[in-house]
Amino acid sequence: MTKAPDTVILNGRLITFDSARPYAEGLAIADGVITAVGSTAEIRALAGPSTRVIDAAGSTVLPGFIDSHVHLFGGSVELACLDLTSIKGEAQLTEVVRDWAKWNTDDQLVFAVQADYAILGDGIKTTRQALDRVLPDRPFAMYAPDHHTVWANTAALEAAGLLHGAEVEAGAQVVMGSDGLASGELQEPSAYAPVLRMTRHAGRDMMGLVTGADPVPPATLAERTLDKAALERGLQHCASHGITGLHNMDGNFYQLELLSEMERDGTLLCRTEVPFHYKSPDPLDRFSEAQEMRQRFNSDMVWCNRVKMFMDGVVESGTALMLQPYPGTDHIGDAVFEAEHFNQACIRADAMGLQIATHAIGDLAVRRTLDGYEAARRTNGARDSRHRIEHIEVLHPDDLPRFKDLGVVASIQPGHAPFGGYFPPSGVRAMLHDAQIPLSYAWADIRNSGAKVIFSTDWPVIPVDVMPTIKGAVAPLKLDAPWRDQSQTLLETLESYTAGNAWVEFNETRKGKLKPGMMADIAVMDHNLETMDPETLNQARAAFTFCAGRMTWQA
Repeated sequence: MTKAPDTVILNGRLITFDSARPYAEGLAIADGVITAVGSTAEIRALAGPSTRVIDAAGSTVLPGFIDSHVHLFGGSVELACLDLTSIKGEAQLTEVVRDWAKWNTDDQLVFAVQADYAILGDGIKTTRQALDRVLPDRPFAMYAPDHHTVWANTAALEAAGLLHGAEVEAGAQVVMGSDGLASGELQEPSAYAPVLRMTRHAGRDMMGLVTGADPVPPATLAERTLDKAALERGLQHCASHGITGLHNMDGNFYQLELLSEMERDGTLLCRTEVPFHYKSPDPLDRFSEAQEMRQRFNSDMVWCNRVKMFMDGVVESGTALMLQPYPGTDHIGDAVFEAEHFNQACIRADAMGLQIATHAIGDLAVRRTLDGYEAARRTNGARDSRHRIEHIEVLHPDDLPRFKDLGVVASIQPGHAPFGGYFPPSGVRAMLHDAQIPLSYAWADIRNSGAKVIFSTDWPVIPVDVMPTIKGAVAPLKLDAPWRDQSQTLLETLESYTAGNAWVEFNETRKGKLKPGMMADIAVMDHNLETMDPETLNQARAAFTFCAGRMTWQA
């Protein structure tokens, strides 16, 4: 006798991404996999007395969202931080920071996130002196949304040992003022790492990004418990948005160990891939750690099969690496890697069968990344590597066809764009030449070239909430020329967030489709997304989320 399903979903508008049956009304789940897809009548007939019945009420049902570019640990911790989104001007900043400080007296450092580059006003640089006025009697620092810059007041700089400057890695900078002391602006992780060590989690949440190494000394039991509690909150938050999978973009053994412990304890709500993070000061021999990570962590819920690298910084701080100097300057940005070192790292990682994901924002950074992937293919031979470039915010026309030619995946975050709905268009516009703009944030052009495009958020740079990002891709803001329309269709966007992201992790035969035999990773939405006005897509939410057949969220 056939076992009755554990769960059935009925009366839905199922978008299956299965070419044999693109749409359906219902599905059945048993033992963590999808066992049947069909009409509501067909699926209802399979249910037994103990089967859980979910009525989708005509709403969209689709594979669980996979956010293919997140910083899980940092995003989880920042859910409990002072959020400065929409704060503008010194008076408003002072009010919210002092109120937060009053209620958080035990914090060694008053720390805030999502501080706009122009938080004090358009054209006004953020300095330690200004932050001294905001909070004069305690160390205070705040993160830019892109997490490439921290600003700190004098007390924080003194406590971190940075007031008189510091030696940092290539591409990073403790910006100095005309008085010979630090200005308060700390560019890139190695410059601001000493400040993060004063936060509640002592910087452990960002250590996979800053160093790629583990805490020294090792985290205590109390610290591990604190960190896992933050991760649990973050994963619950992800599940509430229909997310069943995450591709982390920073990694170390410590983070993998925490997630594996959570898998064992039943508190890991999303499948999570964590990379080996290779830094520019590292020797090639450090890739032995990547091999150990891959061997130790290889479950369906927690695994490592990828190396992450950085080629440059970001446009807003002038650290993204460009082919020509920024307007009005002789500065082309900051290279994190020398080209030959990066090429050798790509060759080594590719020879090990690792996937590579590289942060590259400026047009020269993108070109050098493509050069590195091409060097790996030339040396090791062509294979189905699915190497990725993350962000691709400025692209030279000569490099557009290279994505398809080299089989390189474009990993894009629609919310980052000036027309993505999160950041003001003026910030990036002032940093780009007119000739660079037509192929900036060029999702549609890259997709139309035949290259594979996947979508994600880069949480906590922007919220991990899926639907505002989908709205940003489907109905971006309309900006005047030379900006071009990069809007996507709804199905293109949903595919890039589900089946496409399953494909890029080499799991297309196991997840990313609503099809019998596939993992039961499913999002049941509270609207029919296909009948919504595209301008209102950000209002839709997940009503139910299932990961491996387990209900991880119910609205």
